[in-house]
Amino acid sequence: MLLGCGNMGGALLKAWAANTDHEFTVADPAKPELPEGVSQVGSVEELGEQVFDFLIVALKPQLIDDVLPAYLPRLSASGVISSIAAGYSAEKLAAHAPGRSVIRIMPNLPAIIGKGVSGLYAHGAVSETASSDIEQLALCSGEIVWVDNEDMLDRLTAVAGSGPGYVFEMLRAYVEAAENLGFSEKDAKNLVLGTVRGTLELAQQSDLSLEDLRKNVTSKGGTTAAGLNALNGKGEFSAQIRDTLQAAYERAVELR
Repeated sequence: MLLGCGNMGGALLKAWAANTDHEFTVADPAKPELPEGVSQVGSVEELGEQVFDFLIVALKPQLIDDVLPAYLPRLSASGVISSIAAGYSAEKLAAHAPGRSVIRIMPNLPAIIGKGVSGLYAHGAVSETASSDIEQLALCSGEIVWVDNEDMLDRLTAVAGSGPGYVFEMLRAYVEAAENLGFSEKDAKNLVLGTVRGTLELAQQSDLSLEDLRKNVTSKGGTTAAGLNALNGKGEFSAQIRDTLQAAYERAVELR
């Protein structure tokens, strides 16, 4: 059962329903549009006597304490609580149901097009079967990384969960700089996105390190060298990226 079905929950559910044999029921009073074959209820009373092997929490964190307890009796005796909610720890989830296993999934925005990177963390004694089932769900929306503790999940959130925001901001600034060189908004966007797209594909296909790839495209005294010197000549850009991730990680710890 999926508890709540907002934008991220809905996108993940679409991938899960299309790529697995699991049966899903969504509990959401908003009654969102759902993939074909997915059951839907607006309240716990509408579930009748149904019980579920997994209860996947896809609520806003501030709603979990009020909503989750009513649905816990619908979880089977060996059932597992999972969650895609950011800023709500596995320990808090487990406190609602002592003795229950908890698996947190931390997806990022590209998961909605099947290109995400999701972090997974198992809290408590989670069976191999349950871990495998959740892993298969997460793989429907991209790549996965298991972490050993919740602190590492917060660190992963800083890198991947919040990462699309950093990338969009860098792309925005890159496009703006191209416009300042005289290109139209359309041409600037095409130039930047095309350059980034091709560079990413090259990096993924190459056996060389990112540093070696950068060196290969940088001729001494050339245009790339001049640009890189302005970008990161004294390590300013590297320091900003480190500070960005550190700030996001510290905020994730505060929200936990």
